[in-house]
Amino acid sequence: MCLLRSALLAAASLTALPAQGQSVADYLARIAQVDDSGPTLNAVLAVNPDAAKDEAAASKAGGPLAGKALLIKDNIEMAGPLSTTAGSLALKDSVTGRDAPLVARLRKAGAVILGKTNLSEWANIRSSSSSSGWSAVGGQTKNPHALDRTPCGSSSGSGAAIAAGLAWAAIGTETDGSITCPASVSGIVGFKPTVGMVSRTHVVPISHSQDTAGPMTRSVADAALLMNALAGRDPADSATAEADKRKTDFTAGLATASLKGVRLGVMRKQAGSHPALLALFDKALADLKAAGAELVEISFEPAEQMGRDEFAVLLYELREDMGTYLRSLPAKAGPKSLADLIAFNKAHPEELRWFGQDVFEQAEATTDKAAYEAARANSLKLAGADGIDKLLKDNRVSFLIAPTEGPAWPIDLVLGDHFVGVGAGTLAAIAGYPHLTVPMGAVEGLPIGLSFMGAKWDDARTLAAGAAYERARTAAVPVPGFKRWGE
Repeated sequence: MCLLRSALLAAASLTALPAQGQSVADYLARIAQVDDSGPTLNAVLAVNPDAAKDEAAASKAGGPLAGKALLIKDNIEMAGPLSTTAGSLALKDSVTGRDAPLVARLRKAGAVILGKTNLSEWANIRSSSSSSGWSAVGGQTKNPHALDRTPCGSSSGSGAAIAAGLAWAAIGTETDGSITCPASVSGIVGFKPTVGMVSRTHVVPISHSQDTAGPMTRSVADAALLMNALAGRDPADSATAEADKRKTDFTAGLATASLKGVRLGVMRKQAGSHPALLALFDKALADLKAAGAELVEISFEPAEQMGRDEFAVLLYELREDMGTYLRSLPAKAGPKSLADLIAFNKAHPEELRWFGQDVFEQAEATTDKAAYEAARANSLKLAGADGIDKLLKDNRVSFLIAPTEGPAWPIDLVLGDHFVGVGAGTLAAIAGYPHLTVPMGAVEGLPIGLSFMGAKWDDARTLAAGAAYERARTAAVPVPGFKRWGE
């Protein structure tokens, strides 16, 4: 009887998420409880041994994020003893000794970097049949809502960690869906800002056209608070040239933001066909309408060339940008090009056990600059000027909304991911426009997010719209059960 009571108490402590603003010691205990043992989420790759010391200094110095414990995705560099691996054994010893500018900005605001999160290796650009959340360094990240189902990716560990209460917030990165998908299936808030709002220097790249870092949190208000610290110009990143004049106080007016009279473009065709998901979307639409929003039905079909040309851009920029990054690393030894990474993987079969590197190999062979430039111009036009911009203007709406992604699918290391084609986030990814996902409920206990996509540099208003919906939402948001689905 005592053993049974003990087991019940342990289970209750797992599902009762810690209050926000816990100490470093509290979060480390939580990581030990659910990430290193128990459900063994594999969300946290490494803990910062200086976190407690940093907490004391940050609390004393003050700042808008004073003492708040953050986890950062392990493709973002931080000064100290931790490697920045991108999940690959090729970089397992890559201790650069430098803070990415975004990390320096967080520290200046008083944040404490608790550690690094697992991710889909190389931000899910190595293979066309990968399993989101798997890396050779960290293994397979699990979804705390259903341990046998995907955490999505590539910011898999960041999403799972915040859903499980392992930190106050996390930083993810996105090229196309890598913040918003894991946030959606983990039942948290994820924000992909306008590309150029946040520095990408000392972040392992895929594409300078589409890459950005962004917050993953338990509320829109927390995401906005993080954006206050993250946003700003970096002289080493030309994309951020306008950031200082475009940034604002992202938290201003958030608590009273209203949807009254706000016209929202409803992307029905991007909601899929699952009856339970459609019913949940309808409930969210009813909540938005009750909050005063005007709903405008939009019919949109993306041009086939958009995705084709996006992929061509990612292949070309991956080879170029990855080589530039690897050659910037302080260590003389180690890979210096994408070709070196391909050779490393071939020499280390543990890297290729579950899936190959066909995308790496395609990227290495993609060298036609003129074709790349044409593909970038066309994909940007289709997603931006002829995509989001045109939809907003023609329908006189402020934002586009749709479910972010479908329910989390089973983890399948043998066959890879099973994306279901729900959502329209690729438009915002290619165009480089803001994309916010806010929990809107669940299908069979599996979280679903609602996407808000706005115009370029309209980040603050996008966050405000999400905050207003967050207050108006009537659907229950699930709490992680730390069990396999259906148990």
